[in-house]
Amino acid sequence: MPILRSAVLVITFSGLVAAGAFAQPLRVAAASDLQAALPGIAAGFEKATGRKVALTFGSSGNFFTQLQNGAPFDVFLSADIEYPRQLERDGQAEKGSLARYATGRIVLWIRNESPIDLTRGLAALADPGVHRVAIANPDHAPYGRAAIAALQHAGVYDRVQAKLVRGENISQAAQFVQSGNADAGLVALSLALAPALKASGRYVEIPDAFYPPIEQAAAIVAASQQKAIARQFVEFLKQPESARTLTAFGFVVAK
Repeated sequence: MPILRSAVLVITFSGLVAAGAFAQPLRVAAASDLQAALPGIAAGFEKATGRKVALTFGSSGNFFTQLQNGAPFDVFLSADIEYPRQLERDGQAEKGSLARYATGRIVLWIRNESPIDLTRGLAALADPGVHRVAIANPDHAPYGRAAIAALQHAGVYDRVQAKLVRGENISQAAQFVQSGNADAGLVALSLALAPALKASGRYVEIPDAFYPPIEQAAAIVAASQQKAIARQFVEFLKQPESARTLTAFGFVVAK
C-alpha cells in the first residue's frame, strides 16, 4: 500500500507540473511605447506567479479595432485611455477592470551625428535642411496625435506638414529616425531612454503644455478565459517595483 500511495502521489504531482508547463500564456496587447519597460515588468510577474506572459506590441488604435473583432488577447495596455473605455462601454472589456497606469511624454529625437540644433526645439524642424520628420500615424496612435498638437502649438505645423512621415506605431517612427530614413522624430520619451536610442541619439523634451496628456490604461478583455491571472497582472502594474520601472523609462506613474 505505501508503494501504491507513493506512485499515486508521483503521478498526481507529475500531472500538476505538466498542466503548469502547458498552461496557456497570458496574452497582452501592449502599446509600442512600452517596448523597453514592459518586458522587465512581465519577467517580474512571471517570477512571482509562475505564469508565462506573451507580449504583442503595436499601435493602440489597431489593437482597439482587433479587439472589437474578437482578437484573442487577455489584457489590453493602451497608450490612449479612450480605447479601453470604449471597449468597456461596449461590453468588450470586463466592466470595472479599467486601470490607469501611467502618462506618456514626447520628445524631439535626432541621431548623434545630426546637425539639427535641439536648443531651438520644434522650430528647428522648419529649416530647409530638415527633409523628413517621423511621427506615429495620428489616425490610430495617440503619440501621433500628440505630435501634431505639439507642432501646431509651436506654430510650425504648416511649414513641417509636408515633411511628415508616419510610422505604423511610435516604435516604427523611432526606427525611421534611427535608421536615417528621417532626419528627426517626435517619439515617446520611453523609447528615447531605451538602450538602443539612448546610445545612438539625443533628444529634447517637448513641454507637457504643448499637447493633451497621453493617459494610458489597462483593461481586461471580456472574452478572456484567464480573467483571474489577468487581474493579477493589472494589479502587478501598480506595484512599487513596476512603478519604478515605468518611471525609469520616463512615464509619469498614475497615483
